[in-house]
Amino acid sequence: MTGGEREHIVAVQKNGDGDLTSFKTSSGRVLDYQTALQEVQAGQIAGVNAFKGRDGETYIRGDADGDPTNNLDQLPMF
Repeated sequence: MTGGEREHIVAVQKNGDGDLTSFKTSSGRVLDYQTALQEVQAGQIAGVNAFKGRDGETYIRGDADGDPTNNLDQLPMF
């Protein structure tokens, strides 16, 4: 990555329950959930953040920017 540009998530994979399982980044990398979570927490991926759910697990979600079209659930599948 050059010029300090951070990757962002452009597509997702989901399991049979509709849960996000993998992410494709703007540079074409495919990350499983745990790897993506580590990179989000390290600030390496733009437009998303990590939060702790009521169940104590940590999850990835899109930044609340008021634009529903870039929510992770709305991204294309790959």
